[in-house]
Amino acid sequence: MTDIIIQGINGRMGRVLQEMIAARTDCRIVAGVDVAAGNAGDIPVFSSFAQVDVPADVLIDFSCPDATRSAVRYCAEKKLPCVICTTGLDDALVADIRQLSSQTAVFRSGNMSMGINLLMELCKKASAVLGEGFDVEIVEKHHHNKVDAPSGTALMLADSINSVNDGKYHYVYDRQSVRAKRDADEIGISSVRGGSIVGEHEVLFCGPDEVITLQHTAYSRNVFANGAIQAALFLAKQTPGMYDMSAMLAQI
Repeated sequence: MTDIIIQGINGRMGRVLQEMIAARTDCRIVAGVDVAAGNAGDIPVFSSFAQVDVPADVLIDFSCPDATRSAVRYCAEKKLPCVICTTGLDDALVADIRQLSSQTAVFRSGNMSMGINLLMELCKKASAVLGEGFDVEIVEKHHHNKVDAPSGTALMLADSINSVNDGKYHYVYDRQSVRAKRDADEIGISSVRGGSIVGEHEVLFCGPDEVITLQHTAYSRNVFANGAIQAALFLAKQTPGMYDMSAMLAQI
């Protein structure tokens, strides 16, 4: 049995995680951390990590960057493996996470969906085959409550394409301010926010007289929660280091 602490337990993803973990027999939630403290059913929920007095095997963080900083400090103190699902992290926090990975196992991904990670591999293949004659544009769509833009997943997709092109691409987010002819060595990334869109990512390879589109649509948050749970079970058995979805899938 793997004991899990969830930061952001009362948020949208936290509630989905509660439902999915309750139906499993290989793991359980032993505590939560959330600004709305109290109890989630029979799970104690603390307002800060300073109050957490429950031992665990792994922590799942679905929160916001400021809260993630607290999780990193707590996991460093406890040598607790940490699955970081929060996006929109700044460079300083990313550096802290890398430092944490020297002390304990850390799993980080901008998107926990297996489908998205397959899309990344397809983007690599498409870019390698199509070459420089095709411009690349990424359009991501999310619900109106999402605060970071572009999404971490859009950046993951761009980075995956860049990884097979010697890092030659730079990213353009706002064409209105640029007001210049499109550079061949750029990837345009556009963000849409509206309604209750769970998550859509579209990658367009635009060439002469043809466009190839690769797309992933998430219809519920279950796909992300399931990935986070699998990552927690995987990470609880690992030695210190940085892990991602590809590392986990390689061991399945």
